[in-house]
Amino acid sequence: MRTPDGLTPVRFVALGDSITVGLGDPMPDGTWRGWAALLAESLAPPGPHLQFHNLGRPGALTGDVFRDQLPAALALRPTVAAVVVGVNDTLRARFDVPAVSAALLGTVGALRRAGAVVLTARLPEPGRMFGLPSGLARPLARRVAAVNAVADHAAALYDTVHFDAANHPDTYRRDMWSVDRLHPSERGHRLLAGAYADLLRDRGLPVHRRPDPRPGNPPPTRAAQLTWLAVKGTRWVRDRCTDLVPQLLWLAAAESWYSLRGQASRLDEHLGRDLAAALAGTGSPVTGVDPLARPGQLPPALT
Repeated sequence: MRTPDGLTPVRFVALGDSITVGLGDPMPDGTWRGWAALLAESLAPPGPHLQFHNLGRPGALTGDVFRDQLPAALALRPTVAAVVVGVNDTLRARFDVPAVSAALLGTVGALRRAGAVVLTARLPEPGRMFGLPSGLARPLARRVAAVNAVADHAAALYDTVHFDAANHPDTYRRDMWSVDRLHPSERGHRLLAGAYADLLRDRGLPVHRRPDPRPGNPPPTRAAQLTWLAVKGTRWVRDRCTDLVPQLLWLAAAESWYSLRGQASRLDEHLGRDLAAALAGTGSPVTGVDPLARPGQLPPALT
């Protein structure tokens, strides 16, 4: 359906977790905005030219996005879709590389076959954001590297608009992150929105205007930040204390045990084998496989 002036509207659908929801970018009315909403405003002028739907959910895993958010996204017939997810998978006791790979590739592939331009990302390291000691940071970095390898593969296989947040020079600046150091601040959300606007424009896709990188709202006071962390962050901390923390301690112990014996590379090799097995048979951009030529068919990892 075209607008009264004959233009096809942009239908932007964002899938993901709390970062896509907009946590860390509060509005004066108490709602969250976030990078996806900021990017939506840059894709087309307001009015009938733009339809924006944010399907992100706090705590979502890659499997949740594939199972719950993807069907709703496809029903909205997006022209642009964002799939930024995976941090929560790395922060769980059980990290299942094949499941992450199947879900991420399945989500991106289905959206591309539906005709959408898809946005994906390489994730930053939680250990660096949290300032964790090396014994805890290394296992998390290993997990994030695996998620990023899957995202890189999806980007190459399905020709996505792919942002490397892990290596952007401003990613780990303290002012880019909210008080919990897990969600971007308003400035961080604006960095993400601006990066995608630039990448879309570089591809020759229309961008109405670039998001302003400067915050538009006064930063939350220290008291407000601590209040939010105490009230809203309590459940997250409680869940992680019973889920992630014991696993992190086990991972740190394993890291120490192998390092003392000069065998730390075995941990990389183990996860590398899982990753290679997960990606095996999913196609390669250099083999002539055209994943868009088979409408309605899921990648082999999901069949």
